[in-house]
Amino acid sequence: MFEIVTVGALTAFLTAVGNGAAGEMGKRVLVSTGALVRRTLGRPEPLPASPAGWEALAAELSERLSRDRQHHGEWAQLLRTMPAPVVLPGPGAGLPPATRHFTDRQRVLKQLTREAARPAAGRPRAALLYGPPGIGTTAVGLYWGAAQLAQYPDGQFYVDLRDLAAGSGPEPSAVLLQLLLEMGIERERIPPTEAGREDLYRRLTAGRRMLVVIDHASAVAQVRHLVPSTPEVFLLVISSGPAFALEAERIPVPPMGDRDAVKLLKKVAGPEKAALVKAQLPVLLDRCAGNAFALKAAALRLLTEETPLPEPADGLTGLSPVHGMAREVCRGLGPEAARLCRLAAVVGWPAFDAGLAGAAADVAPDEAARMLAEAVDARLVEPLHEGRHRFRPEVRRLLADAAGPEHGIAECAAAVSRALDFVLNRALHAAHAALPQSWRVESVPADGTPYRDEAAGMAALRAEAANVIRAVSVAREYGRPTVALRLARALWPLQLKAGLWDEVLPALRIADRCTDEHATDPRTAALIHFQLGHCLGELRCWEEADRATHRAVTAERTAGHLLGEASSVELQGLQMLSRWQYEAAYERFAEAEQLYRRISPGQDGAADLPRALALATRHQGRALRGLERLEEARVRLESARDFFVAQGEAYNQGRVLTDLAEVLHDAGDNTAALARIAEAERLLTPEGATPHLDYLARLRLRCEAAE
Repeated sequence: MFEIVTVGALTAFLTAVGNGAAGEMGKRVLVSTGALVRRTLGRPEPLPASPAGWEALAAELSERLSRDRQHHGEWAQLLRTMPAPVVLPGPGAGLPPATRHFTDRQRVLKQLTREAARPAAGRPRAALLYGPPGIGTTAVGLYWGAAQLAQYPDGQFYVDLRDLAAGSGPEPSAVLLQLLLEMGIERERIPPTEAGREDLYRRLTAGRRMLVVIDHASAVAQVRHLVPSTPEVFLLVISSGPAFALEAERIPVPPMGDRDAVKLLKKVAGPEKAALVKAQLPVLLDRCAGNAFALKAAALRLLTEETPLPEPADGLTGLSPVHGMAREVCRGLGPEAARLCRLAAVVGWPAFDAGLAGAAADVAPDEAARMLAEAVDARLVEPLHEGRHRFRPEVRRLLADAAGPEHGIAECAAAVSRALDFVLNRALHAAHAALPQSWRVESVPADGTPYRDEAAGMAALRAEAANVIRAVSVAREYGRPTVALRLARALWPLQLKAGLWDEVLPALRIADRCTDEHATDPRTAALIHFQLGHCLGELRCWEEADRATHRAVTAERTAGHLLGEASSVELQGLQMLSRWQYEAAYERFAEAEQLYRRISPGQDGAADLPRALALATRHQGRALRGLERLEEARVRLESARDFFVAQGEAYNQGRVLTDLAEVLHDAGDNTAALARIAEAERLLTPEGATPHLDYLARLRLRCEAAE
């Protein structure tokens, strides 16, 4: 057995733990590993903060294990029973469909093929496809990719950065997260850190033949970490704008020539319709300037109008082809539909339905739906799924710029206010339905439509998440800080139940700044600080998390809110536990218990006090295990288990039984540990807690081997 626990094996294992999966099971592995490190070295050991720190710890452990047979066996069995590495589940969903009317671009297609097929010679294969808005960069990339299926049998993976809600574009870590999700990796198996995600991406692509397409990238930082290190992976980055300094073959997409522009008109509108504008073709081609979007919009207009295209209106001279055509299309809409589009475009919602667009324009949803259908037919609006829509970025900017001159600044501000109120109402209903018993979520509003149950509320909140996140920054920008804070609070179920930490973090940072910029009551400020601290802790941004949770404790104490203060102190303890600071964690959990016990009948939290005390007792048991005070840990965990048994909470019973099994295993009582494992499995199997059950299966193997 001795040959198994080498420095290399320990380094690989500890690095995997450090970069490990997010969520409860990732944290459980981290905490358990820290406890074993402490027992092996015989002293407290802080969580390493860098790869070099993990390597140094592995070297020290290896040296100690070479003369410690008992702990050597524990480590050997732990390494043997760790889960298999994350693997690529399949080729994925592939690329979105290419356009039916693709025309020309043969030179660009050849450049892409040349870069993808050239000898690697130690250089990564990557291309940056770029061009002005509407020129057809995405169409080129998708058309080329559709013809390359046989070249990439391990999959084609596509991420559109327009789908990631962020004012200035998504962070690199969020791009990696979205790509890993597109590759079929379950969210709970994706590491919470940027370094861990990049490492997983490189392990999944090693030795593979695959195509990775990142659309609508706007900065090199978003995609720099995706440049492949394996020769048979081709990275295609598409930018609707100028090139940036990515280490890749830069391939510009030029305007279409007149001959191909005419071909495109005929393909879309048909030869007969195109013949109607034969006399105007020179003016039309000049106006579209080889821009694919402008040409298709003109062709679609021909399909719905019997007369030739009108002459350019005043004010169109000097505009880009996309802006010029979009403004002309807007002029062809009914005045109410054009007004709705302009007012809906002011904010730049990631996606909007008839309800949100109608709120912005102050019209009924059914009327808004009719107007949106008209705008879709004119290609001013893009349809998405489930009745949602979006604008092309350059079209939205044109419409937003025109809203002020057309409707007045006051009406634009009123449209934004109505839209914010609509998003807030929908979010509050969804959040309350998703977490009906949580004091961190506002009460259900008196108006609006409630959701039938927790599942429906959670589904609605997830569907609306991008708009809620966007609304936080809009509310701050438009001088409505109270609305911004209420919107941020509505994101809590997405943090707690869905693990959307990357997605909500930008909004929580903005809300946290609002508490500093405006006179915010301590209770509300504490709620925001807590959410931010929780989110940062889940992403292992420890220093920032410490500051936020400390501010939450201070604000709750200022407000005299014992429940909030105890909960915030408990969060501090949980984050210390994940960093192997067992003594400090235990002190926080004991302090939280004292605070909970000060809550009097009738005070906030009194009704749920027994459950809060049971959870604090459980956390104390976990910290005591790390301190090797195993008998004390067992007593506290059994007390918490008895409470959850009396309450009939199967899932929490299963969690505490797992804690107990680990304590008993550490104490050498593996027979009792196996009994607790069997009981936990019985309770958790109907709950569908697959990651937890996998963890229990590996713990069972260690206990059986120890016996």
